Order: sequence, then C-alpha cells, then structure tokens
Amino acid sequence: MKFVDEAVIQVEAGDGGDGCLSFRREKYIPRGGPDGGDGGNGGSVYLVTQRGLNTLVDFRYKRLFRAERGRHGMGNNRRGRAGRDLHISVPPGTLVYEADTGELIGDMTADGQVLLVAEGGRHGLGNARFKSSTNRAPRKTTRGKPGEKRRLHLELQVLADVGLLGLPNAGKSTLIRSVSAARPKVADYPFTTLHPELGVVSTGAGRSFVIADIPGLIGGAAQGAGLGIRFLRHLSRTRLLLHLVDIAACAGPGEAISQIRTIEHELAEYGTDLDRRERWLVLNKMDLLDDQTAGRYRREIIRASHPDRPVFLISAKRGQNCRALMLAVDRWLAGQHTDLRARAEHG
Repeated sequence: MKFVDEAVIQVEAGDGGDGCLSFRREKYIPRGGPDGGDGGNGGSVYLVTQRGLNTLVDFRYKRLFRAERGRHGMGNNRRGRAGRDLHISVPPGTLVYEADTGELIGDMTADGQVLLVAEGGRHGLGNARFKSSTNRAPRKTTRGKPGEKRRLHLELQVLADVGLLGLPNAGKSTLIRSVSAARPKVADYPFTTLHPELGVVSTGAGRSFVIADIPGLIGGAAQGAGLGIRFLRHLSRTRLLLHLVDIAACAGPGEAISQIRTIEHELAEYGTDLDRRERWLVLNKMDLLDDQTAGRYRREIIRASHPDRPVFLISAKRGQNCRALMLAVDRWLAGQHTDLRARAEHG
C-alpha cells in the first residue's frame, strides 16, 4: 500500500428539505385546514478515527464526500425524512485543517473519536406551522437551509512515543526490526525506508511503547535534498528521539560528530521544537569495531556534545545492548508519565 500523509478533500453536508404547502381536502369537510409538513434535516459529515488505518491513501481516489439531503415535507402533516449522516474513516493521528484559512479544526488521536466537519442544513417549515387564530389558511412555508460545504486539509502525524532519526543507512530499520515485530525493508543502499514504520516494543508484563522509524535525512534536506524533511512531522508527537549514527562508516570521531551536527542543523531548519526535544545518541554497528575504538568514539562524542545527553553503543544487527537501550527508554517514559501526573495533581 502506498503511504500518503496529506490530502485535500471537499465535504458537503445535505441541504434541509423544504416545508410543504398543502390543505386538507376530504369529502364532507369543506373547510379543511393547512396540513403541510416540515422538511427533513440534511445529513451532516463526520470524521471518525479507525484503528488499523495508517495512511490517507484512500483520499487520493475519492475527494468529494456528500451527505444525503433532507426530503421535502408532504401533505397530511407528514414530515420529510432526514438525510443520512456521512461518517468518513481516518487514521489516528490525523490533523484536520480548514484548507482555505489554515485553521486547525481538530486533532484526531483517540480510536473512535468523532469530529463534525460539515453540519447538515436545517429543515424548512410547512404551512401548518403558520396557522393561527387570525390566519386560518396560511400559504407561507420556508425552504430548507443549505448544508455546510468545506475544503479540508488532512495531515497525518503518526502516534509514537519514540522516534528514530539519522542519516540513511544508520541502521534505524535494523534496530526497529531487532526490538519489535515490525519488518521494514533493510538493504545496503540509501533510502530503503520511504515512509514511516511503527513498531511496538514490549519491555515486560503489560509494559510497551511505540517506536517510529522515518526515512533518513541528509544535509540540505530542508531545501529538498534526498526525501526532504516532510517526514519529520511524524516525530512531532514523540516524547523522545533516538539519533542513530553509523560509527563503523566514519573515518574517526570527528566525522561522526560532523554527521551529528548535520542532523541537528536539519532539525533546527524544520522550524518546530524538534531540535529542543529530548534526544539520545545511539552509536550503531559497534560490532564492526574493536571495543577500544568504539569506546574512544563514545568518549569523544560525549565530550563534543551535551555532557548530560545519554550516549549508547549498540549493534542493531546483532542485538548487542539493544535490550538495555529499550529498558532505559521505558524507564525514561515512565518517569515522564509520573512527572506529568504529579504536576496535574498539584495544579
């Protein structure tokens, strides 16, 4: 399935049905009164999050969505049938914007969440509604109101606790395969990951978190080089970033530090707070270096980067230290949850 993370659609609610102009006509009742019924309300359009959906690809083939209009009122005080509402399924993590103004309408995160995006038109009134002591034969009715019409810009941001980033071939896909049941493509050429991949990491009985792998970044990604930086939006909801570096491909610690600076620059260019998000350095492919050389890389990188930032040595391919890394991540996430709960309890 092709991954699509943006779409523009047109939604149109149903018009309300018109009120009916009618008078009672029965044998032996010469003065029958007004009996025109009201119209029915137009159907509304709702977006509904559905677990299991992970792309907006369906909206590439259908972009116009209409709810049913309300039926017109009828004689004998019969009201027109209301139009059926239209429910459109979207994946969790979908942001909904007004396409023409850019206004955020809703953030669809919870499974089964419902968002009204176009309200159906109100029904018109039949002439029976206007009968009074001074107007026994009203010929007045009202027409149904038109339903709302809107252009929506849908943007998908995957829901994950932890995000992986780094240069192409840093080993992100190998790591997510090693620690979860996800099976992204792994190959020895750049950009094997072409769309975000999600994996669930289990760290014990009843404990797990979601990890996301996005396509690799290169220098100049903010200007469109490689696959650009648009996939960084999928890290916007993460609480922790794991920045992978292929130390085996570096001529020395200086080159590894330069690669780290490249990714940091692209994060800053993205223009959100991703560059200020908690980010741990993960030095991958330690199995291709001897312990002394790998240790030297780690010491030099710690010295050149923020001294309080955790730096891990792993081999994603062989699984070395991967479990320890995931347990450390789980402890950090649990600590964040505890802090949030304590702040909420103390106002």
